[in-house]
Amino acid sequence: MSSAAIYPPLNAPGAPANMFGTVPGYEGLASGGGGFLPPPMPAEPVAPPQPGPEPDDWSIPSLSEDVARDAFKSFASSHCCYSKAPANDGVITKMEPFNTYRYRLETFTEARSTDWAHKPHEGEPADFYTQTAPRPWEIQATPPKLFVNHTEEIRVPYTSSVKDCHTCHATGTKPCEECQGNGYKPCWVCNGSGSNNDGSCDRCSGSGKDRCTKCDGRGTMDCETCKGKRQLLTYIQLKVEWTNNVADHVVEQNSGLKVDDLRSVSGKELFKNSQYQLYPLLGFPNPAISEASERLIREHLAQFAQSSRILQQRQTVELIPISKVNYKWKGDTHVYYVYGNENQVSADNYPATCCCVIQ
Repeated sequence: MSSAAIYPPLNAPGAPANMFGTVPGYEGLASGGGGFLPPPMPAEPVAPPQPGPEPDDWSIPSLSEDVARDAFKSFASSHCCYSKAPANDGVITKMEPFNTYRYRLETFTEARSTDWAHKPHEGEPADFYTQTAPRPWEIQATPPKLFVNHTEEIRVPYTSSVKDCHTCHATGTKPCEECQGNGYKPCWVCNGSGSNNDGSCDRCSGSGKDRCTKCDGRGTMDCETCKGKRQLLTYIQLKVEWTNNVADHVVEQNSGLKVDDLRSVSGKELFKNSQYQLYPLLGFPNPAISEASERLIREHLAQFAQSSRILQQRQTVELIPISKVNYKWKGDTHVYYVYGNENQVSADNYPATCCCVIQ
């Protein structure tokens, strides 16, 4: 299998197109496009079906009333507008477990893009054409720890040349915008008249002028592009992006708890494996997990294999504990949920709140 990466040009702001040369192997940058191929991916042998978890691992012990009550009290205490009375005085009448599976696929990719760039010339040697410039995927870049996002920018060897600054025409300066290049501004006390009701203006000694503090009276500022160096070092810059792409599938559990609430919690890990390219998790006791594994792996390959290089994939199955707690307070029945190893609480209709206005 092979994959292609596209290298869109990022034209330097305000830079004329002819300030950049043509580098063999990077001709697409001059015409507005790329099209470099990453190295072919090594062939992977067909893996046997992955074993599922043992039956003893399929359940989580039921949550006790004491733990559910303590979690509810902590939840109420963390909200300034919530009375603690329902959590302290409410009587639990029923607890229902709704343990559910979460399948997670992580695909760790490396993408490379190139672009012309420039910086103020500070004496660096120009190595353009001294040797053949390496192609984007021939340049060494040290990846971070697996499944950790990271970006690195590398100057491509043998693409650097020195050019006159296109912004200031190699003068190193530009007129000060604050004083329009005059070095002074109208006096703010007398509005440039040189006088006031008492005679000559004390601020400007009757000149009507006030020294420009932005340019220190020079009337010019260092060019922002070359920082006063007059020349630029232009080169091709390689951008390497390592990205951990994550997709989750939660098996429907019909508890009433919103699936989005589960994103912030962990569960009991039942299964995990990682390799260069995964195969779907077959034979799992819950068919929905096997179906999600097959679908998400297929989608990730279609989404990422053509624009980046897949370095590693990892799939995990967790069993997330969810307890639906019914309780009575002041004669009415209410519900809250305790979920995840962290015993997070969700109580959308908390029965005792006040109106807090944040100024």
